[in-house]
Amino acid sequence: MKDRELILFPIMSAVIVVLLAGAFMGLAASTGTLDRVQTASETGSAEGATVTDAVLGFAMLFAVTFIVLFFNTALIASAMLRLRGGDPTVGYGLRAASSHVAALLVWALISATVGMILQALRNRTDNFIGRIAIGMVGGVWAYMTFFVVPVIVAQDAGPIEAIKRSSSLFRETWGRQVASSFGFGLVYIGAALIAILPAALLFAISPVLGVMLGALTLAVALGAVAALEGIFKAALYDFATGASPEGFDTTTLRSAYRAL
Repeated sequence: MKDRELILFPIMSAVIVVLLAGAFMGLAASTGTLDRVQTASETGSAEGATVTDAVLGFAMLFAVTFIVLFFNTALIASAMLRLRGGDPTVGYGLRAASSHVAALLVWALISATVGMILQALRNRTDNFIGRIAIGMVGGVWAYMTFFVVPVIVAQDAGPIEAIKRSSSLFRETWGRQVASSFGFGLVYIGAALIAILPAALLFAISPVLGVMLGALTLAVALGAVAALEGIFKAALYDFATGASPEGFDTTTLRSAYRAL
């Protein structure tokens, strides 16, 4: 409520990701990648795929990952400044993220690579036990890297050191507790439903105006939840490092994660 402009970071991220994805789709169409992907989805075989297809797919994944990380870093840097009594601006957040571009590029490369490997393993695994095992590996990786961005921002650490520090902080603060008791996924769903409702009513009168209103309300709603999630992560990081973030009580932060 003190820094409503923080909602702009996830909105800017989404807009750039959409434009970037559109550019990659155009490139994929011109190289024939889209046709081969469609054929592979219909036949269930990737035999016709080329090296170009793989490179283009990974390049898109890497680019999107970096854009999301960049604006998430800007958001978390701004949130951390507010939690420590400062008054952040959009410009401050963008400058803070820009000062860590090198580390974010490497972290985006690592994150995209791990994500691609896990997805490839899921696609190649057709048994229930195997999928559960891969899901557990993905969950462990997510918790190990939970504080990577805050560590990069606060400690100016490289991505490898940030992964080690993130894992250590999470383990030291919450031990074996690995299940989030505050599900932002449910909040995203709720926000989306609330945002779409007025647009759906207007759509019955004017489809064009309904779509326009839906795009606007959905962007604001999801942007607000994304901003809240980034702020909460920044608060958790401060708590994990022994600080007392402004606006949060220790009971809330201590109970943010509960045992399975």
